[in-house]
Amino acid sequence: MRIVGLMSGTSYDGVDVVAAEFTADGDTLRLRPLGHRELAYPDDLRSEIGALLPPAATTIEAVCRLDNRLGEVFAEAAAAGVELAGGTADAVVSPGQTVFHWVEDGRVRGTLQLGAPARVAARVGAPVLHDLRSADVAAGGQGAPLVPAFDALLLDPAAGAAPRAALNLGGIANLTVVAPGTPVLGYDVGPANALLDAAARRFLDRPCDVDGARAAAGRVHEALLARLLAEPYYAAPPPKSTGKELFHGGYLDAALTALGEPVAADDVLATLTELTARTVAGACDRHRVTEVVAAGGGVRNPTLRARLAALGAGRWRLRTTDELGVPAQAKEAYAFALLGWLSWHGLPGAVPSVTGASRAAVLGSWTPAGPSATAPRPPAPRRLVVDA
Repeated sequence: MRIVGLMSGTSYDGVDVVAAEFTADGDTLRLRPLGHRELAYPDDLRSEIGALLPPAATTIEAVCRLDNRLGEVFAEAAAAGVELAGGTADAVVSPGQTVFHWVEDGRVRGTLQLGAPARVAARVGAPVLHDLRSADVAAGGQGAPLVPAFDALLLDPAAGAAPRAALNLGGIANLTVVAPGTPVLGYDVGPANALLDAAARRFLDRPCDVDGARAAAGRVHEALLARLLAEPYYAAPPPKSTGKELFHGGYLDAALTALGEPVAADDVLATLTELTARTVAGACDRHRVTEVVAAGGGVRNPTLRARLAALGAGRWRLRTTDELGVPAQAKEAYAFALLGWLSWHGLPGAVPSVTGASRAAVLGSWTPAGPSATAPRPPAPRRLVVDA
């Protein structure tokens, strides 16, 4: 089965597109990567998304316009994915752009992703899976993170004796921990690029600090770091999830104002890099992992990556998913393609031990209708093997 996977994360800088071929071999699922692309958003679309995200106020008109504009962009991305698949695809997974994740007292009440899936389906002529988080939320879960289903199969806890972790460094850093004989654990650790990018926009008038160069030139401001580390979210136990509803530009502004003293731009970026590295390393140490397999945009930041490696030295080894056959920049898109395969076959894609749901939910809705509910189901895979 050939599936196109799309991903637009909390950094909302563009769409990652992949095509993958899945073949079931008993309880092993084989994934053959067929290629990936990155389609950058134009500046005005990024501005349109940013203007709608919390804590900004918005209108139903703005939501409707953005939903359909994103649908056109995702349709273009899906068409590129079909080309990667050789001209035909059995399904497309288009999870959309998350614009709000409604959390009250640690419980997720709802979630909203935009991206007009009917426009995607009309463009490529294949069923489109969308709204992947709502089924888990309806079952009492966080609706995030969803990538641990992919991580658990890829890392295969039965293959090693010590806990290992999969780390994604997107706008938000999320961690999946797998170990023999224990339920899969996964949660959002905190900001990865979210606050760094907010600082780059404010201080550098750029979307990001390329290669972490300005952070490398700065020094960690200990008082600012202490204030940021006091964020209650870090101490909350999993299951938990977060996003730019909490970690946004206004959050950084409030921390700097409360500090009551000026901080140089490079020092702000150095401090935020240290914040991400410290919170991620702390989580890895708590779970006593021996290996961390990283992916996401943050992998391309040598300053952040070097600091993580230094904090883990002697306890856990840092590597990337490229070494396992999955391009680090496209891992989440491949993960959503996998979730599409699971949903197509009526198999759950959310992990209750990760999201806190009362049951494992089959994820998403199909546009147009997907497979029949009575279609035969293959056995649930116990491991994922990536074929070259």
